[in-house]
Amino acid sequence: MTSGESFSAYGAGLMLGLGLIVAIGAQNAFVLRQGLRREYVLPVCLVCALSDAALISVGVAGFGALIARLPWLEPVMRFGGAAFLLFYAARSLRSALQNSNSLNPAEGAGLGLGATLLTCLAFTWLNPHVYLDTVLLLGSISTQYEGRKIPFALGAMSASFLFFFALGYGARLLRPLFAKPAAWRVLDALIAATMTLIALDLVAGYGTLSEGSWAEGSWGEGSLGVKVGGVRVLLG
Repeated sequence: MTSGESFSAYGAGLMLGLGLIVAIGAQNAFVLRQGLRREYVLPVCLVCALSDAALISVGVAGFGALIARLPWLEPVMRFGGAAFLLFYAARSLRSALQNSNSLNPAEGAGLGLGATLLTCLAFTWLNPHVYLDTVLLLGSISTQYEGRKIPFALGAMSASFLFFFALGYGARLLRPLFAKPAAWRVLDALIAATMTLIALDLVAGYGTLSEGSWAEGSWGEGSLGVKVGGVRVLLG
């Protein structure tokens, strides 16, 4: 394997990782809010990036097919994630309706470090979409880079570190805007709406994967495939 081939695989992993992670979602909204408040930004960004790195490692190592063969896991993740998102949506909505002092980023009681990290972990590990994107999709695509899986995985991990730290620490550039209580009300309302929509999407999509998307032998004898965003991905 030449250095050029390694760099090509690294670049592919980096670009694919960024393409999957750069989207408005529950986890990203949480990191943004922590960055605006300047509360535990470093540990939150580390937890998100390291969690992604762990999931990428699992996917590239070939455990995507194992997860696909556990049919009970998908509904557990789906409804557990939806319940958590709805809980956090209610919390954000309540925050948006509170008085202006509690919405000031320099005032008010935020979560402690332990509660903040547990919330961050829940946003990551209770989201079924992260398993589809990070474990199954990235893991499957990595098979195209046989002999170059490590640089491909490192590229995807780099994307997570770059994105989360840019989001967490770049949020401070918006602090002048969020010095106004009304801006915090709008942000919390948008977060509540985002969490609710994602939760409803999870519940509404129940059965989509089980009704033919996980299909053993449907793309060849002995093969196992999954449909991600309308794209059929062969798992082996």
